[in-house]
Amino acid sequence: MSSSPTDKTSATQSFTSLLPILAFIKPYKLMVCYALLALLVTAAVNLSLGQGVKFVIDNGFIAGSESQLQSAIIVLVMLIALLAIGTFSRFYLMSWLGERVSADIRKAVFNQVIKLHPSYFEENRSGEIMSRLTTDTTLLQSIIGSSLSLALRSVLMLIGGLIMLLVTNINLTLWVVASVPFILVPILIYGKKVRLLAASSQDAIADIGTYAGEIIQNIKVVQSYTHEETEQASFANEVENAFSVAKNRIKQRSLLIAIVIFLTFGAISIMLWIGGMDVLNGKMTGGELGAFVFYAIMVAMSVATISEVYGELQRAAGSATRLLELLEVTSKIQSPEVPKQIINDHVNIIEFKNVDFYYPSRPNTAALKAINLKIPKGKVIALVGPSGAGKTTLFELLQRFYDPQRGEVLFNNININELELNEVRKRMGMVPQHPVLFSSDVWHNIRYGDPTASDEAVIKAAKLAHAHEFIEQLPEGYSSFLGEQGVRLSGGQKQRVALARAILKDPEVLLLDEATSALDAESEHHVQAALEELMLNRTTLIIAHRLSTVINADLILLMDKGEVIAQGTHNELMHKSALYQRLCELQFDNVAAG
Repeated sequence: MSSSPTDKTSATQSFTSLLPILAFIKPYKLMVCYALLALLVTAAVNLSLGQGVKFVIDNGFIAGSESQLQSAIIVLVMLIALLAIGTFSRFYLMSWLGERVSADIRKAVFNQVIKLHPSYFEENRSGEIMSRLTTDTTLLQSIIGSSLSLALRSVLMLIGGLIMLLVTNINLTLWVVASVPFILVPILIYGKKVRLLAASSQDAIADIGTYAGEIIQNIKVVQSYTHEETEQASFANEVENAFSVAKNRIKQRSLLIAIVIFLTFGAISIMLWIGGMDVLNGKMTGGELGAFVFYAIMVAMSVATISEVYGELQRAAGSATRLLELLEVTSKIQSPEVPKQIINDHVNIIEFKNVDFYYPSRPNTAALKAINLKIPKGKVIALVGPSGAGKTTLFELLQRFYDPQRGEVLFNNININELELNEVRKRMGMVPQHPVLFSSDVWHNIRYGDPTASDEAVIKAAKLAHAHEFIEQLPEGYSSFLGEQGVRLSGGQKQRVALARAILKDPEVLLLDEATSALDAESEHHVQAALEELMLNRTTLIIAHRLSTVINADLILLMDKGEVIAQGTHNELMHKSALYQRLCELQFDNVAAG
């Protein structure tokens, strides 16, 4: 079965994708040199062992001399000891190199991912990105640390073995060369099947992980709908599918191994018969036959290893391609090469000029339309309106998670596109409607607002957010582990920890997206008091659905369908906006009815 030109071209192209990985190996040139030296030593010793076998047989067994046998065995043991030392060095150095390069690639990929624009994650699954960080880099580590070493060693052993075969006996060497294609063809044919099945098996296992992760993450929903048995059956089906693929892969691989063993040792048996006849006829010595068999096995094993590694390299090429694609993604949100300096001497700290914005995932639906806003420094601005009006989108543009398609957003009278990205975000503190906590302790989650803050500053921020009391009651206080996404805290407790984080950051502009929505009445009263203190001499933007919380705001912006349809104080809007009147009547009537 011959490969088409297209197959050969695609194979060549796939291997070229491994070349950029050499850039990660380059800093460790000295370790590579040491590893190659160890590789050459072990290859030379391996090839010398055949001559050692010949010497033991001819000068020990056949010559019948105890002293020569003893000398031959001592030489053989010394060669074996040298082989062991060289193998240890080669294995350690190559494994170290594989682990080191894998770690460097992981860091490079993570450093790239963490700076990408948020819309990238709308278009690409987080599970796929995680797979690249873990599975793909692990495969490359295996290739660099093990498979590549085996490939180089096998190539040296193949070339050296063939040379030694020719030196030992030319006629038998022709038999070896003639038998290699018979062994190689099934390896290539079945090897391809095994590789395809291995890829399918990996995909099936990845599906299992994705499915299980989603169920575990949403365990409360599963249990509240009593879907445990349904999910058990679905997961069992996924597992059985993966097992079926794995079973087929194991069957093909087992068949491949059996065929290779039969053909290899069958060929060796034929050579032993031919060589044995030559020994009986005096055409070669027993030692030469022993050495020849040794080199023949070495050549056969080298061919098998190279063919196996060839498949691994193809898989690695695919992984390298995926990783390099990720490393080559350019974030759409970049700091300018020469950023402007912020000067805090403008009346309006924030301004939106004719801003139109469409989310990349919804390019035909405007999230914001013709937004013109001026937000004075030190004032409290409330954003109100129905869900989907565009209030949270304004916050996302302010933090420059996205850039508007038309118009500009100004910060201290400078387009934020012309400012250092981190400088803009450092001056803003966000408390979202659904707070995000990390799988760590309370110290880490609050100190995320300012990693350099002292313990005293963290505790002070927690007290201002009215979180200190419940934190002290946790099993280990501020050192208590909060679980994945803060699962060990109630909604109100999570909100107060997130608020403490924002307080610790001490931002110039405070962004509150329904920051008190998850609190009970008593907690809301205390946190509202803390917020009022925090908002002093600070520009604050509040998204609120409960209008009672923003009646005293300096300016209320009423939004609907991506537009600001009215703005003013509470009393002004009550007189001039029918929508605002209706929202107030609905809420205050419901409160009265309650």
